[in-house]
Amino acid sequence: MDIKADSLYREMQMLAAQTKTELTPSVDLQTNPSRENFADMLSSAINGVNNMQLHAKEMGNRFEMGDTTLSLADVMVAKEKSGIAFEATVQVRNKVMEAYKQIMQMPV
Repeated sequence: MDIKADSLYREMQMLAAQTKTELTPSVDLQTNPSRENFADMLSSAINGVNNMQLHAKEMGNRFEMGDTTLSLADVMVAKEKSGIAFEATVQVRNKVMEAYKQIMQMPV
């Protein structure tokens, strides 16, 4: 199975579009709606990566225990997907931290 960056990017855009359409139209004027949406999106992304890692670990355990419904290729693909998702999450965190440091160094 060949995993390309373009297809991963398109999948991330589709998920972002889905979350935008699933948001409720009512907006409370006392709160910042973009902040809540970003926090929900970030939490959802982190939970998604965590679920991918747990699923890959479960598949590995089932394969090691002799589950004949899983192939080694399925287990390896699940582990690689979860690894790539984790690395992408770390890179996003690094970029956010870098942007935060630049903002904090700006003269006021």
